Amino acid sequence: MTPPTSAPALRMGPFEWFLLIVLSILWGGSFFFNKLTVAEWPPFAVVQVRVGLAALALLLVVRIAGQSMAVGRELWLAFFGMGILNNLIPFSLFLWGQQQIASGLASILNATTPIFAVLVMHCFGNEKATGLKLGGVLAGLIGVAILMGPDALSGLGSNLAAQLACILAAVSYAFSGLLGRRFRGVSPLVAATGQLSASTLMMIPIVFVMHPPWTLPVPSQQALLALVGLALISTALAYLLFFRIMRTAGPSNVMLVTFLIPVSAILLGSGLLGEELLPRHFAGMAAIFVGLALIDGRIARIAQARPAPTA
Repeated sequence: MTPPTSAPALRMGPFEWFLLIVLSILWGGSFFFNKLTVAEWPPFAVVQVRVGLAALALLLVVRIAGQSMAVGRELWLAFFGMGILNNLIPFSLFLWGQQQIASGLASILNATTPIFAVLVMHCFGNEKATGLKLGGVLAGLIGVAILMGPDALSGLGSNLAAQLACILAAVSYAFSGLLGRRFRGVSPLVAATGQLSASTLMMIPIVFVMHPPWTLPVPSQQALLALVGLALISTALAYLLFFRIMRTAGPSNVMLVTFLIPVSAILLGSGLLGEELLPRHFAGMAAIFVGLALIDGRIARIAQARPAPTA
C-alpha cells in the first residue's frame, strides 16, 4: 500500500472544528492524569498501561461493531510506525519531561507541534505552507504563551534536557502525520485500534527490561483512577476523534489541537474549579483564535469576498 501522490486541499468544516474542541478537552486532561501517575510509576510503565488498556477497550468495540483488524501486512506495518511516532516516542518523552518541568511550560512546548507539522508536510508531504498559514501558526503559539503567562516561561532555559525532550515529542507528532495519510480510507476505529495495539506490543519488552511489573509499587487509588482515565478517555476515545479528523481534514489541521488544549484547561478550571479568568487569558485566547482563522483560511476568504473599492 502506497500513500497517494496528490490529494485535494482539505479544510476544517464546522463538525471537524467541534471534534477538535472535544479532542482538546480529552487531551488537556492527559496533563493532569500524567502528573498523578508519574508521581508513583516510571514513565515507560505508565505508557504501557495507557496504550494497553486503551487497545483492549477498542478491540472490544471493534468486535461489537462487527469490524475486522485483518487489514493486511502493509497496513499493520504502518500501524507499528504510527505507534512509534504517535505514541511511544512522544508519550515517553512528555512523561519524562513533565517530571522535571512545569505543566504550563510543557503545554507551550507541546503547542510547537503545528509549526513542525506545517514544515514537515510542506517538505515531505503534499500540504504546501502559505504565508497566512505560517502567520497563523505563529499567532497561535504566541497566544498559548500569553495564555499560560510569564510564570510558565520562567523555567525556559533551565532543565534543558527535559525541554528538548518535549520539543522532540512535538517533532515526532509532526512526522506521524506523514504516516497518517495512509489511513485516509481506513475506518477511524480500526486505525486507532491498530495503532494502540501495535504500541502495546512494542512496549511489552521495553517495560519488562526496564521496569519489570513485579518490581513496581501498588498504585494508590488516585493513581489507579488516573491511569484508567488516561487510557480510556485521553487515549482510546481521543484517538477515535484524532483519526476521524485526520481522515477528513488532514494531518496539519488535526495537529492544531495543541493550540486548543491550554484553552480547554483554562476554561475547565474556571467553570469547574472556580479559578479566576485574567485579562491575559482573554488576550491569549483571542490570539489563538486569530491564528486558527488564518490557518483555516477563513480570514483570507472573507477578504477575497469583499467587493473591490471603487474610485
